[in-house]
Amino acid sequence: MNNNNYNQKLKSFARSHRKDGTKAEIRLWCELLRNKQMLGYPFLRQRPIGDYIVDFFSKDLKLIIEVDGLTHNWAGQFEKDKKRELALIELGFNIIRFNDNEIMDDIENVNRTIQNYILEREESHPPTPFEGGQHL
Repeated sequence: MNNNNYNQKLKSFARSHRKDGTKAEIRLWCELLRNKQMLGYPFLRQRPIGDYIVDFFSKDLKLIIEVDGLTHNWAGQFEKDKKRELALIELGFNIIRFNDNEIMDDIENVNRTIQNYILEREESHPPTPFEGGQHL
């Protein structure tokens, strides 16, 4: 696999996920992540990475944003999420998680959290002219 561990085998499954987004996923996408709204960085929805489909992904930031709905409260789901998270971190990605309520009830804090991550990353890894983000 290359291209940030893109998994072509999961492409059609990811496409169907895009059509069936939760209200929280749709809100996050429309209000914060679509069309380079997040400090100029592009994000992708339902991206197949390794053996998983992640909710949102920025190639430039190597950042995955996951939205946890009600299914993440089921018994055993915590362990599955942890295994998934460790596998993605091992591939070189960073992960930020939000639950549906955080997005639906406090989108401003979600926005601040993502922006703070980006600003801290830019301080420690200044973007090159070939990466996304706002450049002077």
